[in-house]
Amino acid sequence: MAHDDELSSRVRAALAHLPNVEEKKMFGSTAFMVRGKICISARAERIMCRIDPALHDVALKRKGCRTVVMKGRQYRGYVYVEAESVRTKHALKYWVDLALNYNKAIASTNKGNP
Repeated sequence: MAHDDELSSRVRAALAHLPNVEEKKMFGSTAFMVRGKICISARAERIMCRIDPALHDVALKRKGCRTVVMKGRQYRGYVYVEAESVRTKHALKYWVDLALNYNKAIASTNKGNP
């Protein structure tokens, strides 16, 4: 199995307990939409997590984590986590849970974009 498929499969398994998780190909990754909003994406070298912007600086202190930057703009509340930093089930669960917690919060208040 290709590394990209492996990481996507692991994220898929971590989200398997949730109803109506939708997968979309976006930006060269497999994006996992939960409650109609981008929650997490995976590609060979990393995952991308949408987290509470208030926790952004704390998240950056973890190994392998950096801010998502697109077209020169930093996106607070979106972080990349290197594949090497989520090798274990426990490490991946930390990031999935962080993304799911924020996803649940924005879904219940209906704030934030997809």
